[in-house]
Amino acid sequence: MAEIKKPQPVLPIVGLIFARDLANDVLEELSDEIGQAVLKSDPIPFTHTKYYSDEMGSELSRQWYVFDKLVLPDELVGLKHNTNIVEKKYLNAKGGRNINIDPGLLSLSSLILASTKNYAHRVYLGQGIYAEVTLIYKDHRFSPLDWTYPDYRERSAIEFFERARGILKEKLSAMDVEQGSQHV
Repeated sequence: MAEIKKPQPVLPIVGLIFARDLANDVLEELSDEIGQAVLKSDPIPFTHTKYYSDEMGSELSRQWYVFDKLVLPDELVGLKHNTNIVEKKYLNAKGGRNINIDPGLLSLSSLILASTKNYAHRVYLGQGIYAEVTLIYKDHRFSPLDWTYPDYRERSAIEFFERARGILKEKLSAMDVEQGSQHV
C-alpha cells in the first residue's frame, strides 16, 4: 500500500483581465488569504479573444501576480470562490465585471488554473470548481499544452512563470533549511 504524504506547498497566482486598472484594490482584497504580491508581470494587451468584450469593453489588458504565502494545493477551491466574491465587488453599471480574476497555483512541475467551467481536460475538485493543468515544466522550461490559453503561451508569460518558479524554489529551500534545523 502506498503511503499518503502531505503535498509540497505551492505559490498562489492570479491573472487579471481588466479595462481599467483595479489591481491595487483587488490585491488588497486577496492579501489576507494569499499574502502580498512578490512578482508582477507588465500588463500586455489582451487581444487573443473577444470573449470578455461585451461585458468589459474592447481595450483589455492582461497582467499576472505571484504571492508570497505558500499554500497547499487543496486551497485552490477556496481561492477561486474568494476571487469570484472579489470580482462581484467591482461590477460595472450594467452589472458586468470590470475585472476578471483567474486564480491558480504554481508548483515546481506545473501551473494549474481554477475554473467554474467543465471541459474534457479539467478535473472536478468540488464545490463547483475545476482544475486545469495549463503549463508543465519539462526540459528546464514551462511548456504549454494543447488547451493552454493563447495569452499563457506568450513568451512574456512563460518567462514570468519561470521567474516565479525561481521564487518558489527559494522559498521551498528556505523551508527545508528551517525544518532541518528544527529536527537537529
